[in-house]
Amino acid sequence: MSETLYHVSANPHVRDNGSTQKIMLDVIIALLPATIFGIYIFGASAALTVAISVATCVVVEYIYQKLMKQPITVSDLSAALTGLLLALNLPPEAPFWMPILGGIFAIIVVKQVFGGLGQNFMNPALGARCFLMISFAARMTTFTYDGVTTATPLAVMEQGKSVDVMKSFLGFVPGTIGETSALLLIIGGAYLVFKKVISPIIPCVYVAVVAIFVLIFGGHGFDLSYMAAQIFSGGLMLGAIFMATDYVTSPITKNGKIIYAIVLGILTGLFRLFGPMAEGVSYSIIIANLLVPLIERVTVPTPFGIVKKGGKSNE
Repeated sequence: MSETLYHVSANPHVRDNGSTQKIMLDVIIALLPATIFGIYIFGASAALTVAISVATCVVVEYIYQKLMKQPITVSDLSAALTGLLLALNLPPEAPFWMPILGGIFAIIVVKQVFGGLGQNFMNPALGARCFLMISFAARMTTFTYDGVTTATPLAVMEQGKSVDVMKSFLGFVPGTIGETSALLLIIGGAYLVFKKVISPIIPCVYVAVVAIFVLIFGGHGFDLSYMAAQIFSGGLMLGAIFMATDYVTSPITKNGKIIYAIVLGILTGLFRLFGPMAEGVSYSIIIANLLVPLIERVTVPTPFGIVKKGGKSNE
């Protein structure tokens, strides 16, 4: 009787039929309602920005990998998703060169230079948005709605004025292409949770902390209308659901996710209420991304059988 040689890898032996392409496709599908709505209310300029941004990211990744003689991975849709997220974070009438410059920065500087997908230390789309915000602040903060240049709901509230909460929730307000409709972003988030692409922990805790922070420090007392306006306006829903949950730049442990989300909520509250700008989601997520290694270091469970310093083994 012949002996069979078994090659047993280290546990745990968990298998899943998911793939990078499938995950990216699900996220793109979840973003489609907000994308289509943004094109509907902002017009052809928004559609052009989306098309240029996605095309730039895909082409730049292909060219870079070709020149560096690396495996071509554009079919995994990660570059396309980066381009879509970048576009949704841009003003609808951004000049054509802005998504091109942002796409190049996102793919090469934030993603490929650090080793490609899985090695980037921050979300590429958000890194590019912050780069553009720092470099071209005036263009990145100029918004047009219904043919009129006007302030976003967050900017209006910063001036001490009230806004229509329902319009902010539905999306009939000025803003970036993909951030205006909280309703459609929540629907997209629900789809991702249903498909088990993301955990609801980060977005739910993040939004809850911002809500509590606004009630305590917003200067409006227990004003639920003001709190709701803060929650449904700006990039909070887009950031909380689609960028703070990025696999590469967010914690993997449950406790880590909670700590990460609390940090996000506090930072966003500080930036919005006490900072010079009305928005703060992008910078909050990037700063929290940088803290993820530390968060995971203190929240990763002790392996079974390992003796803690001055304690007992986990048996």
